[in-house]
Amino acid sequence: MQIGEKIKNLRIKNALTQEELANRCELTKGFISQLERDLTSPSIATLVDLLEGLGTNLRDFFNETTEEKIVFSKEDAFEKENEEHKNIINWIIPNAQKNAMEPIHVEIRSGGRTKEMPPHEGEEFGHVLTGQIILHVGEDRHKVKKGESFYLKPGKAHYLSNEGKNTAIVIWVSTPPIF
Repeated sequence: MQIGEKIKNLRIKNALTQEELANRCELTKGFISQLERDLTSPSIATLVDLLEGLGTNLRDFFNETTEEKIVFSKEDAFEKENEEHKNIINWIIPNAQKNAMEPIHVEIRSGGRTKEMPPHEGEEFGHVLTGQIILHVGEDRHKVKKGESFYLKPGKAHYLSNEGKNTAIVIWVSTPPIF
């Protein structure tokens, strides 16, 4: 096992420089560089500190996992119906909240809406598959029809509503995950 390569990949995944990781773990940048090139090996205590700084642990670090699932079927989705708001949310990628983005499939019946999302960092994208919706962003309202999309940086509270006669279906993606 190439410990150095795995540590380097984790560091890059966490958007850290060698110096930032070294500072988190009270090590030198030179040691991190040598470690990533497998020129030196850490003690168990140092490895535990490094892995904590990278947001993982020994068990997960050494766990040889199977290939990450790429294609998901309808059976993988999780569905939640909200009678009060007249909507059905399908989490089409299981456990997407652990990823950088979270896509959902939303059905909003006539007169329905989604819950209001508070302002947050990140970005959101939606595409209307059927019907039409109103995108509420703060005090602003935007009509989005079948075949149209929306994209926003959600600095204000926001939600979707359906004032039309037919059910609207929307693919909605958020980064970071908020649904």
